[in-house]
Amino acid sequence: MSDAPANPFDGDGDFFVLVNAEGQHSLWPGFAAVPEGWTTAHGPCVRQDALDWITEHWTDLAPAAR
Repeated sequence: MSDAPANPFDGDGDFFVLVNAEGQHSLWPGFAAVPEGWTTAHGPCVRQDALDWITEHWTDLAPAAR
């Protein structure tokens, strides 16, 4: 039986905050490759620091107008 969490977004490892072209933010586990179309905006850091950064910096949840 593994001690790893079933959901990699709930773990204790390093996390990043990713941002896409529409300004949407995502919590991202440090072990996973950054998906195409996303860039690293913050991290690596602990999960709570990443969540706090998202709360502080992503104030408009609507996607950017194209």
